[in-house]
Amino acid sequence: MTQISSSFEAIISDDKAANHQAPTGSLIDHIVEEISKTELPGKEHFESFMCHKWRMNHKPHSLRGSFQAVSRFLSFYCNSGKSVLQDIISNDLEAFVEHEQDRGLKVTSTKTRLNYLWAFLRFLIEQDIIDESNLKRKIKLRVPNFLPRAIAPVDTRKLLGAIKDIRDRALILVLLRTGMRIGELLGLQMRDLDIRERKIHIYKGEKNSLGRVVYLSDDALMALRLWLRKREKSKEYLFYGRGSELCYSAARSIFIKYLSETKLQHKGYTIHSLRHTFTSELLNAGMRLECLQLLMGHSDIEMTRRYARLTDKSCEEEYFRAMGIIELGGIHGAY
Repeated sequence: MTQISSSFEAIISDDKAANHQAPTGSLIDHIVEEISKTELPGKEHFESFMCHKWRMNHKPHSLRGSFQAVSRFLSFYCNSGKSVLQDIISNDLEAFVEHEQDRGLKVTSTKTRLNYLWAFLRFLIEQDIIDESNLKRKIKLRVPNFLPRAIAPVDTRKLLGAIKDIRDRALILVLLRTGMRIGELLGLQMRDLDIRERKIHIYKGEKNSLGRVVYLSDDALMALRLWLRKREKSKEYLFYGRGSELCYSAARSIFIKYLSETKLQHKGYTIHSLRHTFTSELLNAGMRLECLQLLMGHSDIEMTRRYARLTDKSCEEEYFRAMGIIELGGIHGAY
């Protein structure tokens, strides 16, 4: 069977880096071309599904995720001796999930891949290509609910103290003080910036397309003003690379460089930890969850509430109050 070419595998392997390389139109052309080269079962329906997602204005990372998930499933399905999409049943999905987990894929990644695959199967059901009754038993994966990893205050001060470059300081401080996602920051154009009102307009959120406004603290504003004096006026993007906008891998390298300089690289911090730190610090300072939800661009307040587990001072105070009574022998009676 013809496999997906290594050239396109390289493109989808670094989704965030690729997200700033090609317009969506050229991406869908790439995807359709790659599908046409294969001998995947039902590849004409696969092409139709991907074009449908493109027409529905799905984001590049969603197109790449769907392409990767469906192509891997169809390859697995074919290698298991099947070639007709109408024969897909729940057992095929379960076997695919086991195969992905055996390859070492994390449960969170497996669940994401399964969600993309379910979207493809729903498309096939709506097109009367497969029978919904064959897929009545839906697979549910239990995903660990991890605590967000914020940067400790002492490490934050150490990190900021090491940044002398004007552009790098502006980039990292804006992430830390606004809670923006890295993709949102890298996509910022000069027209999105309102220095006078100390605002940044995010017209379309990276993850859920929710537009919002974020604000600039004193130190972030100062760092931005210094950068604006130095940056090339002809550039469209606030932060730029050799081409146009700065790519994710370059921004990540900047962050990692300062982690190494401050000997913090072993603590598991990522550039996304700046967003977690922003949220945790504002909650510690007493900001209401409803306000923070708007700043973060969360469509569901439960997403924001996860951070409260890191910063719930009332729970901490209640624990030590109760433990003080216990340690003094203040508990009597039988249980």
